[in-house]
Amino acid sequence: MTQEMDRRSFLSTAWKVGLGFIAVAGAWTTWDLLRPRETAGSSGPVRTVPAASVTTEDVVEVTAARSYLTREGEEVIALSERCPHLSCRVPFCESSGQFECPCHGSFFNRIGEYRAGPSPRGMDRHPTEIVDGIVVVDPDVVVEGAPKSEAETINEPVRGPSCVEEA
Repeated sequence: MTQEMDRRSFLSTAWKVGLGFIAVAGAWTTWDLLRPRETAGSSGPVRTVPAASVTTEDVVEVTAARSYLTREGEEVIALSERCPHLSCRVPFCESSGQFECPCHGSFFNRIGEYRAGPSPRGMDRHPTEIVDGIVVVDPDVVVEGAPKSEAETINEPVRGPSCVEEA
């Protein structure tokens, strides 16, 4: 014998099943958001380019280390590509000769020192080492940039037009 379900029982059961699906989806999403993830770090030092190819006039981008290489005197500097303000990627503008954050308009000189904008400090750095003539960068270690109150240590005025609008 079949038992006929009335409308009230059907709707009650449908609501309970629907709320059960929503609860399962909510738990799934919460677990997905809260579970530990693998870090985006490079898991160790990165061999980059020959030290002789890093000059005091230009910047070398090293995508594997998420950084830029430049030279100040005899020291090779590795700058993080992330803006200290809100972690936007900060490209080097060839025409102006400075780093310019396209997100919020922070400006940094060639060695990452603060020039203008909302950034709280200069660009962060990564330790470097010269091994067999090759620059080795450790992108997992971050050294905070100098406070914006400190004066620039290099005398390199802006070369030309900016790549982004100043904020």
